[in-house]
Amino acid sequence: MLLNSLVVFAPSRAFDERSDIYYYRVIQSINNALAPHEVRLRTCALEENDSDANLFLARMNEAETEAAILLGIDDPHIHDLAADFAKPCVLINCRDEGMRLSSIAPDHRLIGQFAARYLFEMGHRAVMNVMCLRRYTMELRLVGIKEAWRARNLRFTDGRDLIGVANFSARETEEQVGEWLDAQAGKPLPTAFLVGGDYMAVGAVNALQKRGLRVPQDISVMSIDGFNLAAIQDVPLTAVHVPRDELGTEAVQLLQQRLIRPQAPSGSLLLNGTLAVRDSVRRIRPGSRRTAVEQQGLYDD
Repeated sequence: MLLNSLVVFAPSRAFDERSDIYYYRVIQSINNALAPHEVRLRTCALEENDSDANLFLARMNEAETEAAILLGIDDPHIHDLAADFAKPCVLINCRDEGMRLSSIAPDHRLIGQFAARYLFEMGHRAVMNVMCLRRYTMELRLVGIKEAWRARNLRFTDGRDLIGVANFSARETEEQVGEWLDAQAGKPLPTAFLVGGDYMAVGAVNALQKRGLRVPQDISVMSIDGFNLAAIQDVPLTAVHVPRDELGTEAVQLLQQRLIRPQAPSGSLLLNGTLAVRDSVRRIRPGSRRTAVEQQGLYDD
């Protein structure tokens, strides 16, 4: 490569595998992509929003900082500062609304749409969505999910079809899903849960099983993640894998292009997800007898 040193700016949790395994592995993939070129990787913690601009400027002004990657940093002021530097900078899983920096990210909207469509194609119509919407990327997944509903002439209502969770933890999700299940008090239940992360899927499955509901015999569970847990409670988890290792690899390639052609147009590269079919989603065949937890008219007004 045409550089010797690269700085990755990311939220502090990204450097702790227990706090954010996804970003942690993305940073590992950047390091792996740089290793054959003997490029030194340095890191600096910044908040997602209201970032420390002085810290960013100090690190960028260091002589050994030849290029930068911003991972999950949403602060537009930081984006503007990065774009003003003569040093190449690429964004991962965030976007420059000023359209001056190139970025790479999962196609969150399409991934959400694809996951919801898969459940519909498996015969499910009554689907409960469990999402953490702490960031716009998760909101994009929900936009895609709603698009899949509209394509099936189904009306999505947030108050009825969405359980919002404050974070991605199994415990929080189990509590929220459990409270929702208890509140149904004999009402018809969905045939499937679409959950926005593997650890969240753990919580959803725990809540279901503690109430005597089997996965997938009674209720199917699908995750949008799929890297962290291949199986939950001995149930192999069907999931849409969100690109992770590819982000680091392609970001390094994108950075190399910026080094070779600094005046080239900037743009966004969106990566597709990958379906991993396992055993947590069962097919509901047209005309087949419905399960005890699935009743006609679940979402009718």
